[in-house]
Amino acid sequence: MPMTEITYDEAMPIESYGPGFFRIAGQVLRGPVMVSPWGAGPWGGLDDTATPLALAGRIDVLFLGMGGDIAHAPAAFRDMMEQAGMGVEVMNSPAACRTYNVLLSEGRRVACLLLPV
Repeated sequence: MPMTEITYDEAMPIESYGPGFFRIAGQVLRGPVMVSPWGAGPWGGLDDTATPLALAGRIDVLFLGMGGDIAHAPAAFRDMMEQAGMGVEVMNSPAACRTYNVLLSEGRRVACLLLPV
C-alpha cells in the first residue's frame, strides 16, 4: 500500500502531548490551550469563553478535549459556542488531537480547546 505524507501547508498541527503539555508546530505549550489553523496559545479553561468566541465565523467545528477522560462540557459553555455558529464535539484530549489533525489535513475549518492529560 502506498504511503502518503500529510502536509499542513501553513496550518498548526498538534505533534504530541503529555502530562501537562502539548507540542504544536514545534512549540511546547503548558496547561490548557486553544489550537486553530492560524495559531496556538494558552486558553483559560472552561471558564474562558472569550478566547474561543474569537473563532466565530472562521471555523465550523470546535473540538473540546476534556483531558484524559471524557466529560460533559458545561451547558452554558456549549450553548454559547453553538449560538456563535460553532458545532462543539466533546471528547478526551488525545482523541481531540487526532481528530483535529486529520480534519486539518483535509483543509476543514476546525479548531480545538484542550485540557491537559
